[in-house]
Amino acid sequence: MTKTIENQNIEYKTVWKDIYLKWICGFANAAGGKIYIGVNDDKEVVGVDDVKKLSEDIPNKIQNILGIVADVNVLTDKATGRDYLEIIVESYPYPVNYRGEYHYRSGSTKQELKGSALNKFILERTGKHWDGIPIPKISIDDLSLIALQRFRREAARSRRVDEDVLGDSTEHLLQDLHLIDEETGLLKRAAILLFHPDPERFVTGAYIKIGFFRGDDDDLAFHDEVRGSLMEQIDKAMDLLTSKYITYSISYEGVSRRETPTFPKAALRESLLNSIAHKDYASGVPVQISVYPDHIVFWNPGHLPDAIPMDTLLQKHPSIPYNPDIANTLFRSGDIEIWGRGYRKIIKAVLESKQLPPNIKDIGGLMITYYRDIRTQLLEEKADEKLIQVIEYVATNGSITNSEIQKILNVSKVTATRLLWKADAWLEQEGKVGKGTKHVFKWKKIAIGS
Repeated sequence: MTKTIENQNIEYKTVWKDIYLKWICGFANAAGGKIYIGVNDDKEVVGVDDVKKLSEDIPNKIQNILGIVADVNVLTDKATGRDYLEIIVESYPYPVNYRGEYHYRSGSTKQELKGSALNKFILERTGKHWDGIPIPKISIDDLSLIALQRFRREAARSRRVDEDVLGDSTEHLLQDLHLIDEETGLLKRAAILLFHPDPERFVTGAYIKIGFFRGDDDDLAFHDEVRGSLMEQIDKAMDLLTSKYITYSISYEGVSRRETPTFPKAALRESLLNSIAHKDYASGVPVQISVYPDHIVFWNPGHLPDAIPMDTLLQKHPSIPYNPDIANTLFRSGDIEIWGRGYRKIIKAVLESKQLPPNIKDIGGLMITYYRDIRTQLLEEKADEKLIQVIEYVATNGSITNSEIQKILNVSKVTATRLLWKADAWLEQEGKVGKGTKHVFKWKKIAIGS
């Protein structure tokens, strides 16, 4: 047998057990895959007893219990002459269940979907999203006039909504934004979140928590909760961050006083909007913003789509909104960029502030951390002093060469080369390789849109 690494699409089992129907269910609900019976974890064929009977029984069990069809093939290992089974499972466009349980293959493991994760999965497989579900007993008259006026004002500036639509009735406007369900005529969840003055009546946790911590997470100095429609939360939260939570450095240009925020406002706004647009509102947990003297953390209970790996988020990527109807409305109002270009704004803002892009992690949700300066961030990442000086030089001057490193740090060419290797996570070569080759930030091209 050709040795193939067990991954998201392949599973190996030494013997057949009916419980493996759960694994088949997981493959059918994900991207499909193959299960080999009679093969151990070392990918060695150990063979299957009564292979002919199993090759007939397994397809029947798959069809009777799961309601799907899978190919079951008898294969023979050329080296040992032993027979084993190959079960080929296709990805199904509708939810498949095992005796009422919904399983899903994620990475190299199987998980049973429950709660909000199950609801989201079933909705998506039926062509809907959580924010697109209609809500009864709520009328257009219940919506906030302030929130609607805010949308009309910002959409007029963005020019992403026709002037005739903006000047027409609220019902016509909501229809244009696809916030009214066509089948029932009811407002969608997205409309309630975006425009209702008290969306928490219908969606638990639909607000933002902001806190300032003097040191560690146990030393909370003060905090605020931002409530109301999402349209109003955007401005309220941003006003609080810039007027109450972040500090400013003071400098002078001639007689003119200049105040520079600790963290770039454009980047903070983009992260705030991403937290609001892509949050998993079914979780019942609010967006949380934690501000410290030297860093700020945005966290929301949402997760990146499988199609966008974490390490590519700050690169050019497709836009796959977690809440399509909310994202579309925020795009039409000019608040967000729908085509995955929002992170370009973040890169551009941090470069202009001579800072590094934020750290992004998935810790029970999406966590984005900005640091006040390069040194603080790199020390947190356990970088040594010489590497910090190299990165700081690039932030100030735009690039660095091997010879410049030698001069700045008083080191040999070999040591300078080694430092450039260590800086590979942040720097890349620009132009042709050779004497005087410049090394620039990897995200420089993203910031300028190339």
